[in-house]
Amino acid sequence: MASLVNSRGSVPDNCSLGYFGADLVSPQPDWDPDPALPTSPLFVALYDFAARSTNELSVSRGDKLRVYKEVGEYVVARRLSGKSIGYVPANYVAKISQETPSHHLGTTPWYFSGISRHEAERLLLSPPNEHGSFLIRDSESSKGEYSLSVRNQAKVSHFRICKCPDGSLYVQKGHAFPSMEELLAFYTENWKVIQSPLVKPCVLKTPPEKDEWERPRSEFTLRKKLGEGNFGEVWEGLWRNTVPVAIKIIKQADMKAEDFTKEIQNLKSLKHEKLIQLHAVCSRGEPVFIITELMKKGNLHSYLNRKSLSTLHLLDMACQVADGMTYLEEKHIVHRDLAARNILVGDDLTCKIADFGLARLLKDDIYSTSGSTKIPVKWTAPEAANYRTYSLKSDIWSYGILLYEVFTYGQTPYEGMTNQETIQQITRGYRLPRPSTCPSEIYLVMLECWKGNAEERPTFFALREKLNSIYMADANLFAVCIQRIYQ
Repeated sequence: MASLVNSRGSVPDNCSLGYFGADLVSPQPDWDPDPALPTSPLFVALYDFAARSTNELSVSRGDKLRVYKEVGEYVVARRLSGKSIGYVPANYVAKISQETPSHHLGTTPWYFSGISRHEAERLLLSPPNEHGSFLIRDSESSKGEYSLSVRNQAKVSHFRICKCPDGSLYVQKGHAFPSMEELLAFYTENWKVIQSPLVKPCVLKTPPEKDEWERPRSEFTLRKKLGEGNFGEVWEGLWRNTVPVAIKIIKQADMKAEDFTKEIQNLKSLKHEKLIQLHAVCSRGEPVFIITELMKKGNLHSYLNRKSLSTLHLLDMACQVADGMTYLEEKHIVHRDLAARNILVGDDLTCKIADFGLARLLKDDIYSTSGSTKIPVKWTAPEAANYRTYSLKSDIWSYGILLYEVFTYGQTPYEGMTNQETIQQITRGYRLPRPSTCPSEIYLVMLECWKGNAEERPTFFALREKLNSIYMADANLFAVCIQRIYQ
């Protein structure tokens, strides 16, 4: 009994922190080099990249890399200076045409390793660079030597930097310098000698904006269909053949495209131990994939059919849902489809809320009270079913129906009634009777949720506090009874 009570207040060690956290990617993927790239070409990092999981590789601008494989929008790479291998965004690296010694230059802001004359011109002529921007690069024609590229108004001038036998450097014969720094200092001061002012080192433009949540569809493999509902099909799948995930597939034809970006931004910002964590989206092309954590025991409605759960177990589940909904209430997020089928169950009877907010993405003719009526009328507050007035208070009504499902072990509410009959009866004041398996104090909570006047219904915060107090009282009473039995 103690373990059940203790589990109520604990935070899972593997609580997701968003994206594909390190705790989700412990299995090592297949790093075998691609047969198409047998020579492992040399690349250079164009931008800093911080790894976001154990399968990714952190690199700093200027790092030289061996690239073994191309995977969608990523490459599998290893730094020359280390042994770790991992994924790096392909647009963060560039191939080096030849290996040239850079000595200490890699740490300087004006040295760009491994880029061509054409690439130097492209960089210097791109914002935020202006007249007087310059860089040093490896010479393409003379191994071991360098070139100075300078932006002069709307064009780029290139100057060969030759090397003397003693290692000194020069642009003009007879005028050598012991180091690149001294050479640049001289021509910065005496720029008229080359008719090109050296004002400031070339600046890399900000790397292409990359949404860390947007992933190529090719990274995901569908394995087993788990179900189908108002929001599309749900599959069990794998990310990069390694990480188990749940994949919700939505047809773009059924979606309000103008709401998708805003709604997905909402989902990205929500993090709570009782909400299913969004991991990624594939929104480019059709169909849209929404990737979330996988809860192995399926949805609560199916799980309840086992009928092997005690009243305390059921109450614990109800408290967990109230906890998650309190968080959504604080964030002013309306679920619109709160029901046992949208609560997922994991190990240790952990319950998490799924599909919050997705109803807003579906077109009105897909999710409405007319026609083939896909709206879940028997879970929907009367003001929402009749007038599509959704609010946190309509979610409270739905939570009352969820409590009914929980304490009847998954029984369908208003069984035997059509949707139309259900709405008519509710409008006349009818309420579901107390199930024989439901404690009277829980039924009183249900009736509070089903107040006809939405403003008279409690908040989720109040419900959570009420149910927690009932749970603790019942748990303590149960513990006393057990103690007496064994005395």
